[in-house]
Amino acid sequence: MNRINEDIKTGQLKQIYLLYGEEAYLRKQYRDRLKEALIGDDAMNYRCYEGKNIPVGEVIDLAETLPFFAQRRLIVLMDSGLFKSGGEQLAEYLANPAPGTFFVFVETEVDKRSRLYKTVSKEGYAAEFNQQDEGTLKKWILGMVKRENKSISKGALDYFLEKTGTDMENIRRETEKLFCYCLDRQAIEIADIDEICTKRISSHIFDMISAIAEKKQQKALELYYELLALREPPMRILFLITRQFNLLMQVKELGGKGLSNKMIGEKVGLSGFIAGKYAAQAARFEKKDLRKAVEDCVEAEEAIKTGRMNDNMSVELLIIRYSA
Repeated sequence: MNRINEDIKTGQLKQIYLLYGEEAYLRKQYRDRLKEALIGDDAMNYRCYEGKNIPVGEVIDLAETLPFFAQRRLIVLMDSGLFKSGGEQLAEYLANPAPGTFFVFVETEVDKRSRLYKTVSKEGYAAEFNQQDEGTLKKWILGMVKRENKSISKGALDYFLEKTGTDMENIRRETEKLFCYCLDRQAIEIADIDEICTKRISSHIFDMISAIAEKKQQKALELYYELLALREPPMRILFLITRQFNLLMQVKELGGKGLSNKMIGEKVGLSGFIAGKYAAQAARFEKKDLRKAVEDCVEAEEAIKTGRMNDNMSVELLIIRYSA
């Protein structure tokens, strides 16, 4: 990110940029910043392609066309999948592109072994945008709160981040809702967060598993019924429960090897502070019980798919069995 910021600040812009990684909000932010720096609001010399099956030949033909009454043309390719397969023709072209044409690629996943990735890395700049850590997210949120002339306590901030998760786009939406809700007041309280912020489905599942671990059967079932009321299909709920138990099993095994929460998070794809929550939850289960829970979830899915059990009842019985 610092490299791109410096390029924009100095005006020494690369001809090719690749923005990739899990954090969609940052990918979009830097795409828009590069667009503004390269061509501003010049719609005549801007073209955006999105999705698989992008016509590479057409892209190259456009790249070879002189900019219309301007010095630069910008071509943006989003979620093309070309960095995983099918990017050889474009890689060959980008080794020596037309001098007035600039490229910005925006991808979630890339294969660093691909010819296109290697070409972009050599001829331009590839920036990876991963999920941000807890400290960075808190600073970002506090910055937004300060700009609105509001305040939030440490406890309320922790609670807000716990409820929204680490997705920056979701955090941005929820903070905007909070600011509107607390329009007449300076301090943002936990009660405001409860009142206005949308609870993520994954948070529901996490709380449900916590209730199961604590043998709070009524609470676990209430959370399940809430999910059904939100029109979440029982099969999706079962998938998320299975995923949760599987993650807990991995976290418990890695924790038993002496790994830190940050290292565990890197292994299983969670941020460090979220991994800490999972480690605390995993401590309430025996390893054998987590393994059995995963096996029972798979059996429940098979029973539903083969018609031996109703989907709603199958999930309900699973919750009852483990919270009894």
